[in-house]
Amino acid sequence: MLTRFAPAPTGYLHLGHVVNALRVWEVARAEGGRVSVRIEDHDRQRSRLAFETAILEDLAWLGFHGDGPVVRQREREAVYRAALDRLVAQGLVYGCDCTRAAVRGAAAGTDVPALHPDGAPNPERGLGSPPELRYPNTCRDRGLPLGEGLGWRVRLSPGVEHFDDRWLGPQVQEPAAQCGDLLIRDRLGNWTYQFAVVADDTEQGVTDVIRGRDLLASTGRQIQLARWLGRPVPPRFGHHPLVMKSAAEKLSKSDGDTGIRHLRAAGWSATDVLARAAALAGADSLVRSPGTWGA
Repeated sequence: MLTRFAPAPTGYLHLGHVVNALRVWEVARAEGGRVSVRIEDHDRQRSRLAFETAILEDLAWLGFHGDGPVVRQREREAVYRAALDRLVAQGLVYGCDCTRAAVRGAAAGTDVPALHPDGAPNPERGLGSPPELRYPNTCRDRGLPLGEGLGWRVRLSPGVEHFDDRWLGPQVQEPAAQCGDLLIRDRLGNWTYQFAVVADDTEQGVTDVIRGRDLLASTGRQIQLARWLGRPVPPRFGHHPLVMKSAAEKLSKSDGDTGIRHLRAAGWSATDVLARAAALAGADSLVRSPGTWGA
């Protein structure tokens, strides 16, 4: 068993991340598995080395230690190019010159979509917001090349994907109807969240994905994409409840008072932070002393 803890260095670690870390390490240790720490810095414009350094330092302070070296997406261009080549060989990739505004304009009633057009979670979306933004496949048959300054998309096939979630049970999703053709590289040259995580999980051999329920809707499209990358049997998925700031809004990196940096400065110990995160997760059994989560 191999799972991963995969924060994006676009802000500091907060209690929501710690809840996810508790789930990831608890499942891995209970099942004799390993945890890879992966820095998901595919967004070069928003990622910061200072955030990465702080995230890794806070994880170590809390006692979370990965099995093996830290994986960084910025160092994995060859992995993504190889995955791209495999998709291109199947005739699945095309160029797209649609702007975010154009995509939003084509989807009425989705002013605050569930996902950004690049497929990453939208922290501004509350649980009661409209359905996610669906790309209407505008450029599918235009024959645009895979050039710089254009987005690159993968043609999703009609049909449903079935999977059993560790906590939510049987799930059925129809990716093509949910999101339309999938953006895998944006107009600025960034590999997108949806593409990079599937390429990473496939190349690393990740067997179990443990993450928040805000990413549940991504699962079917990631299963389909993984199949095209040569993985007929997908990872096992488990989506746990989110830490909520209110009844309709999840905790985000902008909530400084729940940031681990803030809590440490306020005098909280690592044990205090772990206990608070476990209470938010509703699982007292997740509490361990700092330093006991390593291999």
